[in-house]
Amino acid sequence: MTPASTFTRRSLTLVAGGAAFALALTGCAGSGGDSSSSGDAIIVGTTDKVTTLDPAGSYDNGSFAVMNQVFPFLMNTPYGSPDVEPDIAESAEFTAPTEYTVKLKEGLTFANGNELTSSDVKFSFDRDLAIADPNGPSSLLYNLDSVEAPDDLTVVFKLKSPDDQVFPQILSSPAGPIVDEEVFSADSITPDADIVKGKAFAGQYSIDSYDFNNLISYVPFDGYQGVLPPAESPVQAKYYADSSNLKLDVQEGNIDVAFRSLSATDVDDLSGNDKVKVYDGPGGEIRYITFNFNTQPFGATTAEADPAKATAVRQAVADLIDRDEIADQVYKGTYTPLYSFVPAGLTGATEVMKELYGDGDGGPSADKAKATLEAVGVTTPVELNLQYSPDHYGPSSGDEYALIKDQLESSGLFTVNLQSTEWVQYAKDRTADLYPAYQLGWFPDYSDADNYLTPFFLTENFLGNHYDNTEVNDLILKQASTPDAAERQSIIEEIQAKEAVDLSTVPYLQGAQVAVAGTDVDGVTLDASFKFRYAPLTK
Repeated sequence: MTPASTFTRRSLTLVAGGAAFALALTGCAGSGGDSSSSGDAIIVGTTDKVTTLDPAGSYDNGSFAVMNQVFPFLMNTPYGSPDVEPDIAESAEFTAPTEYTVKLKEGLTFANGNELTSSDVKFSFDRDLAIADPNGPSSLLYNLDSVEAPDDLTVVFKLKSPDDQVFPQILSSPAGPIVDEEVFSADSITPDADIVKGKAFAGQYSIDSYDFNNLISYVPFDGYQGVLPPAESPVQAKYYADSSNLKLDVQEGNIDVAFRSLSATDVDDLSGNDKVKVYDGPGGEIRYITFNFNTQPFGATTAEADPAKATAVRQAVADLIDRDEIADQVYKGTYTPLYSFVPAGLTGATEVMKELYGDGDGGPSADKAKATLEAVGVTTPVELNLQYSPDHYGPSSGDEYALIKDQLESSGLFTVNLQSTEWVQYAKDRTADLYPAYQLGWFPDYSDADNYLTPFFLTENFLGNHYDNTEVNDLILKQASTPDAAERQSIIEEIQAKEAVDLSTVPYLQGAQVAVAGTDVDGVTLDASFKFRYAPLTK
C-alpha cells in the first residue's frame, strides 16, 4: 500500500481561484449548522464570473472559487503547502494497484443537518461521469472506472490503469467536491437556487444569501472537519463588471481584498499606494489560442476541408505570434513568453516551440509562415474568425487580442475577424462549434504537468475541439501511470514535442497570481494549492 503523499509532484505555480465583493455583513447568523462571528465581514472583490455552483457543470476559475469555500473534498492542500492531504477523509491510500481506498471521518454532516457518508461520495463522482457536462470537469476522471461504498465510512475508487500518479491530486481538483445526494440531481445540473436553499454545504463556509454574479454572503460552517482551520469571520463577495471599479474600491478602502482581475497598469499604480499592499503568488497561469478542428479554416466540416492546410494555418499562426510584444506592451512584464504547453517551473516543461516556429529564437517570422502556407497550396490572405472574452481573463483581453490581430494581419497572410462575447455565453458557444479559433486561459487544478496535458489533449477532452491523436492520447495515459520519475518526465517531453506539431492550441503567455489588500488585512495566502481561501483573511 502506498500513501497518498507519495504521489505529489509539485513545483511553483499559481493559485487557482477567485472571489467576490460586496456590502458589509454584520453578525449574520445562518441556520442548519452555520455560525457567525461578531464584527464586520471581510469583503472580497473580483471580476470573475460564476457559471454554476454545481461542480458537475463548471470547470472555470470563478465557479471553483466559490466551491473551494463551501464544498468538502476528500483531499486538500493545507495553507502554504503544495501537497495534498486527507481533508474530510481520515485516510487515503492505494490498497491495490487499481484501487484507491478512502476512509471518511466519523460524524460528518452538511449544513442542512444531513449526514455525509460514503454514499454521498459515490453519488458525487457517479453523477459527474454520468452528466459529463461539456463545461464540467469530468475529463479529469478519465482513469476512474467505478466507485464502491462498502460501508458508510469507506469509499473504494476502481481505476482503469494502475499506479495512477495524479489521482490523489484530482480528488482535490474541480472534479473533487462532495455534494449532498438528497439535494443534487443524479443526472442533470442542479440549479443554484436549489443548492443554496438546500444548504448542501460542508466546507469551511455555508452560503447565507446568493445573487448570481452580483453578491454572495458566506458564514462559517461550524460542522467542517477538514484539514484546514475553521473559518471565523463572515465574508461577502460581489462580482465587478469593470476592473476599474474594482481598483477604485480597493484603493478607497471600500473592499478589503481584490483578487482577479486587475489590469497590469492598475497593479503597477496600486504598488505605489501606501493604503494597500500588493501580493504576488507563484506563477502557473497560461494563455493560449484554441483551434476547433471542425470549423477552423480548412477544418473537417468546412467546404474546403483539408487536414494538411488546416495544420499549416495553425503553424503559420504560431510563426507570427510575437510573445515578447504581448507580454511587454499589454502586460508590462507581469506575464512572460510561453513556448510550450507545460509552463516553466514544472517538471517536464520544455520550450519546444521556440526553435520550431518563428525565427527559431522566440521571435516571429512572416517568411517562415509564408513558406509553411505555400508548401501546401494555401491561398492568402486566410480569413480567420477569432473570438475572445472581454470579462473573464481580465480587462486587458481586448488589447491582447487587438495586438494578436495586428500581428497576424501585418504579415499580409491573414485577415482576422475579431469578435468578443461575455463569458457566461462564451462558455456555451465554444463547445457548440461556434468559434473556429478562440481565447482560453488555464488556472491549474494541481501542480503537475499532467494538468496541462490531460484536460486538453486526450481524445475526450475539456476543450471539445475535435482534436484526436491516438498516439498522444496513449502517451498521456502512460505518463499518468509511470512511477519512475525520469521515465515519466521523458514521456511528458515527448507529448509536448508531438503537440508542437499538431498545435491543437497555441500557447503564448505564462503569468503570476496577484491580489491587492488593505494594509489592515492579514492572511492573504497565494500558494501552490491553486485555491484562494477566504478563511485565513483577518482584519
